[in-house]
Amino acid sequence: MQILIVEDERKLVNVLRRGLLEEHYAVDAAFDGEDALEKLSVNEYDCVILDLMIPKVDGMAVLRKVRQTNTATPVIILTAKTSSEDKVEGLDQGADDYITKPFSFSELTARIRALLRRGNKSDPPVLSIDDLTLNPATRMVKRGNAAIMLTSREFALLEYFLRNQNKVLTETNILEHVWDFNYDGLSNVVATYVKYLRKKLKISQSCREIIHTMRGAGYVCKL
Repeated sequence: MQILIVEDERKLVNVLRRGLLEEHYAVDAAFDGEDALEKLSVNEYDCVILDLMIPKVDGMAVLRKVRQTNTATPVIILTAKTSSEDKVEGLDQGADDYITKPFSFSELTARIRALLRRGNKSDPPVLSIDDLTLNPATRMVKRGNAAIMLTSREFALLEYFLRNQNKVLTETNILEHVWDFNYDGLSNVVATYVKYLRKKLKISQSCREIIHTMRGAGYVCKL
């Protein structure tokens, strides 16, 4: 499941990202409305968490533009605006839920789960390349008919690759998406996990490599 956080408070984004990663969601972040609209135009998200008071394009304008072309993706407004007028406007413009700050993270995740169960996004499409399939809903990974057991981090890494096939992903891209902005662990953690993933995905000598190293650039998922 892939979530987009649209919020200009970077500390809050880091907290939300870390918590959602622990809940096994893949997470992108946008710090202003223009960046949010760009990401929404090229990626498919299962849920959007949207602040109203963001720079460049405000959250309500982002919501309106999203709803002009996309009626299915659940949008949760997460904002410091607490008036009933703001809440009514947000819901009228197409938000699925409205949460005011300060908030409980457990309540936020409960509302995300409720929205994912309720809408079309509750059964996201199976991601695939060659004979490899990944089901975000059941968290099942298979190569042909053989099930592959992955850790939560390996699963998130593979899902990120499969959602961005044929795109060169830098180590920074991967760290920000699969780990978080404040990651300060091993400097070679991406290379290490790519190695783990490749080993698990190659269940036989006949299996084709799908994750390729682009020397000096990053990694790409392709045949």
